[in-house]
Amino acid sequence: MSAWQILSRAGSILLAVGITVGIAIFASRFDIEQLRQYGYPGVFLASLLANATIALPVPGVAVTIGTALALPNEWWLVALVGAVGEALGESTAYLAGYGGSGVIENRHMYQRLHTWMERHGMATVFVLSAIPNPLIDLAGLAAGASKYPYYKFILACWLGKSIKTLIICWAAISSATWLLRFLA
Repeated sequence: MSAWQILSRAGSILLAVGITVGIAIFASRFDIEQLRQYGYPGVFLASLLANATIALPVPGVAVTIGTALALPNEWWLVALVGAVGEALGESTAYLAGYGGSGVIENRHMYQRLHTWMERHGMATVFVLSAIPNPLIDLAGLAAGASKYPYYKFILACWLGKSIKTLIICWAAISSATWLLRFLA
């Protein structure tokens, strides 16, 4: 391995870890719910930050739902903006995997996801992005470690996250509408 490759991998890992630590510190000092008042930029930023952490839960979807409820005629646009932020936030897991995933390579689930990425990369990322679960971080690590093309990773991730946020926001709007009718 050349010195450039070593520096590139080390830099990727440090960047991913730095982003995660920075967001954890930011989230502990700032009420992420306050971002809702900033509309679309707030949804984007909350979604980006919440998904840029690797295996640390940050409630970005709560901001997306709250903003969708505040803008009921534009809930679908709120969902799509949130999905863009979520997909871009998953880049940190991809970077960490690209830089080297030696810490988790021996984990059974990681091995399974790595195999799925090699066989069905876009489908794996799409499905894991479309359902709320923490395995998308492992899929990002596996995609980066296997040098899966970033543009395919981000496209599949965005498509899956779009479906997920559209369904969640639709459900929130529908539930709120039903509840208001029921209580009236």
